[in-house]
Amino acid sequence: MAAKNRAQLIRRYFAAYQANERDVAEMMLTDDFTFTSPYDDAIDRATYFARCWPGSPAFKSITIERICEDADAAFVLYRCETVDGKTFRNTELHAFRDDRLRSVEVYFGAAYRGGVFIPQNQSS
Repeated sequence: MAAKNRAQLIRRYFAAYQANERDVAEMMLTDDFTFTSPYDDAIDRATYFARCWPGSPAFKSITIERICEDADAAFVLYRCETVDGKTFRNTELHAFRDDRLRSVEVYFGAAYRGGVFIPQNQSS
């Protein structure tokens, strides 16, 4: 897949997430898609949609700040604002197979509300 197309796919994926257009996102993912985050260990596609897609849009905005590509993968740095005013930045590693997303790994950044840092819960 050409680099330009990967960046376009990433932008469409984030736009679908923000708009809560699950049907659009489903077409972008491989059947064996996996999702990993600090809360999820390579969950499958069905679990990803059940766990990670809210019933209504959760984000006021999602802004992609940077896409860095390498072979069949790309790192994405983005900033989000939730509907309740919380803001945060995350990085994700998107891996591709042909013209579809094969996996996403999320790395969480700090969170803020009204410009004030929000400490995250730490597990022991």
